[in-house]
Amino acid sequence: MILAHGLGGSTDLPIPVTYALIGGAWALAASFVLLLFAWRRPRLDPTRVVVALPRTTVVADSAVVRGLVGTLSVLLASTVAAASVWGPQDSSNALLGTFYVLVWVGIVPASLLLGPFWRIVSPMRALHRVVCGLLRRPTSAAIVPYRREWGCVPAVFGLFAFLWLELASPDSGSVSAVRLWCAVYVVVMAVGAAIFGDEWFSRADPFEVYSDTVSRLSPLTRDTASGVLALRSPLDGAVSLPVQRGTVAVLAVLLGSTAFDSIGQIPAWRSLVDESALGSVPTRTLGLIAIICVVGAAFWSAARATGGVSRSRRSALPGLLAHSLIPIVVGYKTAHYLTYFVEKGQQTIISLSDPLGNGANVLGLRDASVSYVLSNHPSVVAGIAVLAVVVGHLVGITLAHDASLRTLPKEHAATGQLAMMVVMVLYTFGGLFLLFGA
Repeated sequence: MILAHGLGGSTDLPIPVTYALIGGAWALAASFVLLLFAWRRPRLDPTRVVVALPRTTVVADSAVVRGLVGTLSVLLASTVAAASVWGPQDSSNALLGTFYVLVWVGIVPASLLLGPFWRIVSPMRALHRVVCGLLRRPTSAAIVPYRREWGCVPAVFGLFAFLWLELASPDSGSVSAVRLWCAVYVVVMAVGAAIFGDEWFSRADPFEVYSDTVSRLSPLTRDTASGVLALRSPLDGAVSLPVQRGTVAVLAVLLGSTAFDSIGQIPAWRSLVDESALGSVPTRTLGLIAIICVVGAAFWSAARATGGVSRSRRSALPGLLAHSLIPIVVGYKTAHYLTYFVEKGQQTIISLSDPLGNGANVLGLRDASVSYVLSNHPSVVAGIAVLAVVVGHLVGITLAHDASLRTLPKEHAATGQLAMMVVMVLYTFGGLFLLFGA
C-alpha cells in the first residue's frame, strides 16, 4: 500500500500504529511537564551565534559566486521552460519534477542546510538584478513603497495557489497547467518587483517566504551586528521569525495542506469527492480551505487562551508564538515527502539530462537509473516518519514554552500554555493517524 507520496502504511511500522499514536501523545505531555520544572526562564536569543565564519562569508558574498549562482538558476529555469514547450508532454517532462520535487519539496532540506537559499538562487531575483543593472537603478528602487501592514499576505495567496494546483486541480499532472501557473508566477513577480522593488520578493514570492520560514531552523545564519555568516542553535534561530501580518496564515497553509494531502488518500474521502453533487474540484477546494482554516483556528485560539493580558496583547499572541509551528511543519514535510523527494528527485535529475526528449545527454546521465532504496525499506521510512513528527512537536512545544515565559505574565505562564499543549497533542495524534492509521 502506498500513501502520501510514497510513505508506507501502518503495516510498515515496526510497532502497532496505536502504540505510535499513544506514545507520541504521551511523549509530548511528559516533555511539557518536564519543561515546566526545568525551563523556568526564557533562554532563547535570536541574536546569539556560536561560531563566526568570516572566510565562508567572503566566498559566499563574492560577486563571482553570486553571479555564477544567478546565471545557473536562470539557465536551469530557461531549460525547464523550453522542456515544457518542446519536451514530451507527459509525466516524464522535466518541468513537473523540477516544479513539484526539486523546488517545492527541496525547499525544506535546502533551507535547513543553507538558510534562506531561495533569495540567492531565485531566477526572478537574478533577472530583476540584470534589468535594474541595465536601467542603472538600485534593485530596491520602488515606484510605490510596499506597505508594511500588508506583511506577507501576498505570499499566502501564492502558497495557496500552488497547493490548489497540486491538491485540488484536475490537472495537477498536466504540463500545460503547470506551465500556465509558472507563467502567471513570473508575470506577478516581475510586475510586483517593478512597482515595489525587490522587497516584493521577500513579501510575495511564495517560494522565498516558504524558504525563509523554514530557514529559521537552520544552523547557518548571519550575525546581526557584523553581517558575517555564523553558526547558531536552531532553537535561537526559530525565535527570529518576524511577526507580521500573514505569518500565522503561511504556517497554517503549509501545515493544513499536508494534512489535506493525507486525507486525500482515505477511501471514504475519495468516495465523497467522486459522489459530490458540487463536483470533484469544488469539493476538494472546499476541503482544502476547511482543513487549513481548522488548523489555523486551533492554533490561533490556543495561543489566545490565557488570562492576565490586555486585549491588544492577546491579539498579538498568535504571531508571537507562530515560530513554534515551524518544526512541526518541517516534521510533517519530512514524514510526508521523504521517499518522494529521494526517488522522484533522482528521476527528475535524470530527465534534466535530456530535457527535450531528443536523445541528448547534457548531464551524462543517459544510462543512470533510479535507486529505490527507501521504497525497499518501508519499515525504516515509517520509523523515520514517526520520529520526524514527534520530534517536530517536541521542538515546537519547547519553542512555545520559551515564548510563553517571555510574553505571558508570570502568574499565567504555566496555565496559559495548557490550551497550546492540548492543540499540540491533537496535532501529533491527528498527524500520525493520517499518515498511518487512515
